[in-house]
Amino acid sequence: MLAQIAALKKGQHWAEASGTVDEMCKRLVGVDTQAVLQLTETELLAKLIEGESTLFVRDKTLFLTALLKNAGDVSAAQDRSEESRTFFLKGLHLLLDTVGRQEVSVWPEFLPRVEAFVAGLRDSPLPLHTQTMLMHHYERAGEFAKAEDSLFAMLEAEPGNSRIVEFGIAFYERLQRQSDAALAAGNLPRAELEAGLAEVRQRRATFGSGAG
Repeated sequence: MLAQIAALKKGQHWAEASGTVDEMCKRLVGVDTQAVLQLTETELLAKLIEGESTLFVRDKTLFLTALLKNAGDVSAAQDRSEESRTFFLKGLHLLLDTVGRQEVSVWPEFLPRVEAFVAGLRDSPLPLHTQTMLMHHYERAGEFAKAEDSLFAMLEAEPGNSRIVEFGIAFYERLQRQSDAALAAGNLPRAELEAGLAEVRQRRATFGSGAG
């Protein structure tokens, strides 16, 4: 069915693609995509785990992630931007939560990459919660420069939030324990790491002087 959805999207048969996504969504969680939009992520996970083994829940979650990406693509093609954004956010959160709890050693062909969701959400700032999840994901994956980008997106969104500053300092201090080779592989050489840490520490000092 995922292959069928891909073919319908390629042919720009949006109504049929939407119907197929709905049908598959009902099989997985018992409701169509419009109902999924109204569910919190906790409620959605509850539907996924209902009566299933742990292993099968993981597989269902990954399939639902792929469906939400497809639903977002179809909505975007039909100029329903807010609906598309909601689908992408739900799918990204499910994906990040799943790979955060259990690493995906072999990435299934049907499963969208994190960057595919991020690209679909590029037109407006991401919520802090999403940026935090992305930052943790990139750090675990050794993509340190991307993790730093997420940190500074949060700092720009809420420059007066001292908790984000402390979160950033802890991030850089963890990375200081990485080898030079690992940092270079993550596109964040040690000199850039130290510069970033100095900048975030300066923000903390600014808070201190302001309080005084």
